[in-house]
Amino acid sequence: MITHQRLQSYLDSHKIPYLVVNHSIAYTAREAADSLHIPANTFAKVVVVKADSRYAMAVLPSTWKVDLKRLEHVLECHHVRLATEDELGILFPDCEIGSMPPFGNLYGTPVYVDATLTGDEEIVFDAGSHVGAIKMRYKDFADLVRPQVEDFHHEPTKLEC
Repeated sequence: MITHQRLQSYLDSHKIPYLVVNHSIAYTAREAADSLHIPANTFAKVVVVKADSRYAMAVLPSTWKVDLKRLEHVLECHHVRLATEDELGILFPDCEIGSMPPFGNLYGTPVYVDATLTGDEEIVFDAGSHVGAIKMRYKDFADLVRPQVEDFHHEPTKLEC
């Protein structure tokens, strides 16, 4: 379910085809992928970071981790840290904490997509709640969001999975 109208209205106004997929409650992107019975590396997670004094969204496969040192280079800043839950609540007031969709353009937040996601035909991501996701064509997502594509992932070893 989409918990807020902002994303749904935005997609509908641009006449973009998408599918809302409901799932059992999930607090991580990996849990959502498991609930939807899709490979976890096909579910995109959003990691919000504070880069010096500004915020940014980093979007990557749910099975991978953000390499904060690489992200410092990408964002051309001195220090990158994960945003706190309090900060997420302020930045994305119409989303449940940790379930924001990768549409930073709706929140005045730049979006950086890891290059690994660009080869996929579709993208699946949280839809603002812990019980719903959206599936759409990656090309449509990229056309709407215009993310900067970079490499900032750390692929986990089998022991980390």
